[in-house]
Amino acid sequence: MKLLLGVGNELLGDDGLGPYLARNFAAPGWLALDCGTVPENFTALVKRYRPERLVLVDAAEMSLAPGEFRRLKLEQVDTMFISTHTIPISQLISYLEGYCGEVILIGVQPKRLELGAGLSEEVLRGIERLIAILKAEAFEELAPG
Repeated sequence: MKLLLGVGNELLGDDGLGPYLARNFAAPGWLALDCGTVPENFTALVKRYRPERLVLVDAAEMSLAPGEFRRLKLEQVDTMFISTHTIPISQLISYLEGYCGEVILIGVQPKRLELGAGLSEEVLRGIERLIAILKAEAFEELAPG
């Protein structure tokens, strides 16, 4: 099985893109979870399921056009990810790597992060493109960060 974790704060505009993606993604062989701002609360599920592939999606400042996304390496994480989480996402990934066949971290460039702003049109379009890639398991189409 494959597991998708959508991370972010829905109250802060485009930072809510991870939870939105998780709620709107469905594909055979996948389990998608809206982790909100506490992805560490889902580590027990990852340990129980031991997915062949774990995909984490979160907003990341990458100086790209809003809605663009990249597959990121662990060493890139701490300088790019918007810190609305209880623990750094790099620590979470380091902990979970031993329970998964492969961990894929996808950052999506936000447009706005204002309280109550909702998702921007650009980010919504980017999420739709990302959903299509994930459903097709076309991970080679994910540009590196």
